[in-house]
Amino acid sequence: MSDYRRPAFPTEVYRDEQGNPIEYGNRWGAESPPMDSYSRVSNLQRFLPLHAVAGALIAWLQDTFEVSVVEDPEVTTDLLHLPNDVVRAVRVVPASPTAAPLTFVLTRFPGVFLHAGSLHDFHFPACGCDACDHDATRLAEDLEWTVRLVISGCYFEQFDQGPGRWVEFRLEEPEVGIRSGRSLTKDLPETRVKLARTALPSGGQWAPWERRS
Repeated sequence: MSDYRRPAFPTEVYRDEQGNPIEYGNRWGAESPPMDSYSRVSNLQRFLPLHAVAGALIAWLQDTFEVSVVEDPEVTTDLLHLPNDVVRAVRVVPASPTAAPLTFVLTRFPGVFLHAGSLHDFHFPACGCDACDHDATRLAEDLEWTVRLVISGCYFEQFDQGPGRWVEFRLEEPEVGIRSGRSLTKDLPETRVKLARTALPSGGQWAPWERRS
């Protein structure tokens, strides 16, 4: 992604009840968050730059790779769990059927839902409560990293061996990091699971996206 440029973040200072600047991402230090912070959601506007980052990623993908792009509220149905505050939805489908498509859904929260491949959604942020203490810059890096690994062929989706009760995902970058997880197929839409059983690539690894010539 050497030719991708992240939009500049505005400089904002947020303060707590005592008027002290909040250092998001390190607000609680080594201490546990106070109990009331789990039910408190404040300064949500700090997540708004994620919309600009998602927009820049969509534009970069469209300019750089052989893709088709659909911007329509209907593509929110790609998500496994639909938000009710959508402000923009864009599906980006690579030319190769063995490469994983991406759907970006921007919410009024503000946040970004990213659907990748067949059966997995990623949320930025996953939770916006004060206890989770998410920092928008780190979330932007995480969103960019996720997109980069998907388009580079470092994204895996597969059913467990045997009865296939679980579907697993893995984002893997050698010498950098791995993120993985799994879901019970019974908790997912039955029609989507049935389609994924034939749509997922052999061995579980999605192919890299093809660049424009």
